[in-house]
Amino acid sequence: MSDVIEKDLKVLLRRLKLSKMLDTLPERMTMARSRKMPHQDFLITILGDEVSRRDSNAVQIRTQRAHLDVTMQLEAWDETANVTYDRALLEELVSLRFVEAHQHVAIIGPVGVGKTFVAHALGHIACRRGITTLALRADRMLKGLKHARLDNSYEAELRKLLAPDLLIIDDFGLDVLDATESRDAFEILTERHRAGSIIVTSNRGPDEWQALFADPLRAQAAIDRFTSSSYDLIIEGESYRQRQKPRLGAAALDS
Repeated sequence: MSDVIEKDLKVLLRRLKLSKMLDTLPERMTMARSRKMPHQDFLITILGDEVSRRDSNAVQIRTQRAHLDVTMQLEAWDETANVTYDRALLEELVSLRFVEAHQHVAIIGPVGVGKTFVAHALGHIACRRGITTLALRADRMLKGLKHARLDNSYEAELRKLLAPDLLIIDDFGLDVLDATESRDAFEILTERHRAGSIIVTSNRGPDEWQALFADPLRAQAAIDRFTSSSYDLIIEGESYRQRQKPRLGAAALDS
């Protein structure tokens, strides 16, 4: 009889798209018997397991679609790194109130101090909170828009950049922008103004960005919109990246 019940249960769970509950159901049934758990409490427990599983899967999917580096999460930040930044400001950014307010963030500093790490860490927090996110390197983003012009998919490609709640643009300002890139950067910065949030990482402060644009008027208009509602997180110090290099352990050095 128990086999018949088990088969019927599997069929019902599959029809309800709850078959993953079968992975933990035997353990939960054993626990319920041992604790003499009321039926309602048992139901809450197994449904809670399913909700947690779906939430975890949703976060994983959002993270993959966002193109975030899985190693760059706030829990992995090296607090002993010899870098300085405004800790109170970072705590405020971690709250993601800036996303709710459609404000922006510029993370500024020299090479290797952890700008990309912090930007991606904020992206991971956003994904956990159900906020749609997309992270791209500036050069790849602008190159993608250039290619999209060739096959008439520009509008669709631009919509992909405007759609997420949070857009992370990494390494902006490494190169001078040509006329096409300047127009595209203008479109992104102006269209997302008050409509979505942007995190930009750069070796240059926003006050230096205007010189990168081919069109000074477009540059001023775009940068003014960005800076009028942005936080500036400045990170200074030794290269954070060098601390992550693989090193031989003490035992290997002594051998």
